Amino acid sequence: MFDLEAIREQFPALHQKVYNKPLVYFDNAATTHKPLAIIERISHYYRCENSNIHRGVHYLSQQATEAFEEARRFAASMINAVKAHEIIFTKGATEAINLAAHSFGRMRMKPGSSILVTAMEHHSNLVPWQQLCLEYNGKLLVTPMDELGQIDLQAYTQLLDQQPVIVAITHTSNALGTINPVKTMIRMAHDRNIPVLVDGAQAIAHTEIDVQDLDCDFFAFSAHKAYGPMGAGLLYGKEKWLEAMPPYQFGGEMVDSVSFDKTTFNVLPFKFEAGTPNVEAVLGMETALRFIRNTGYEAIATHEKELLDYATAQLSQIPGIRFFGQAPEKASVISFLIGDVHPFDLGTLLDKMGIAVRTGHHCAQTVMDFFNIPGTVRASFAVYNTTHEIDTFVAAVKKAALMLS
Repeated sequence: MFDLEAIREQFPALHQKVYNKPLVYFDNAATTHKPLAIIERISHYYRCENSNIHRGVHYLSQQATEAFEEARRFAASMINAVKAHEIIFTKGATEAINLAAHSFGRMRMKPGSSILVTAMEHHSNLVPWQQLCLEYNGKLLVTPMDELGQIDLQAYTQLLDQQPVIVAITHTSNALGTINPVKTMIRMAHDRNIPVLVDGAQAIAHTEIDVQDLDCDFFAFSAHKAYGPMGAGLLYGKEKWLEAMPPYQFGGEMVDSVSFDKTTFNVLPFKFEAGTPNVEAVLGMETALRFIRNTGYEAIATHEKELLDYATAQLSQIPGIRFFGQAPEKASVISFLIGDVHPFDLGTLLDKMGIAVRTGHHCAQTVMDFFNIPGTVRASFAVYNTTHEIDTFVAAVKKAALMLS
């Protein structure tokens, strides 16, 4: 049974006032709030387990190491990786994508090579590949989208024929909410022996991920967009690629042996995890993933779809509103503008009424350029949001729009 009130009770940050008004938090695509279980797990680590991992023979180090590696095993099971060592812990999706770009990308790039992305990428899945192309005098190929925010698969097919060294695509657009047909896109790329990286930062909290079913070569996500702490995330990679890739960073833990003449590197996954990791955040990420699994993806998807449909219907009644991102397959994200009102002005007034939304380009400037707008107001919903909060939000939007008209 989906018990919304019981879920809300797990999130202490929701039960506060902002400017003397109950907080309505609709900035979940930027970061979600954290259940008490995550907060307590991090606290427990520092109270009872605090120690550097993989290096000590003493009790605390052994306990912390086992907890850390159990988090890796659970993360692997959560996305159905074949082996736990295909999970590389990073500080987030951004670092995960940079790891793939710098290690795997450089391994495959030659002067004049191309890389294929889409027109709706977050900067984290655009800039690393762009810079790699600039370094090798290569070409960044961009799959276009239409006015609804849908990928043009015919154009994608034609661009694949140019044999890019890798395809990097977002699973779910943070700016538009579009859920891309990634399984189809991966199959089309693999038909041409082109590997694919999927940016799953906006997907992991809303959609069950099976990397074997998708058959993606890499998959990246951050913990903090999935009810977990900041400073943790992971890169999944197929074992055959990770074994072939050189290390991305150098230092402690990722080495096998070191002399002044040469260094040999550790086995997977450790050769990609240089230095002391953010242990407590990884343990918090495991707890967050367990929260998602216990709640159930089906229940989460059903609730968020109800919120999306309800909010869209209510906002549609506001004169002058324009929606950006109206693909049939869509996550619980609404990006909009009202008339000529600047998104920052509208967002500022909403904040004074206790409502947290995101305004601006959402680290997707190319998306805003496509629509020829400075940015949008973005409301994004999570498992703990309610239709009552949406009513409060819509009333506030109407009031703010009237004040700014």
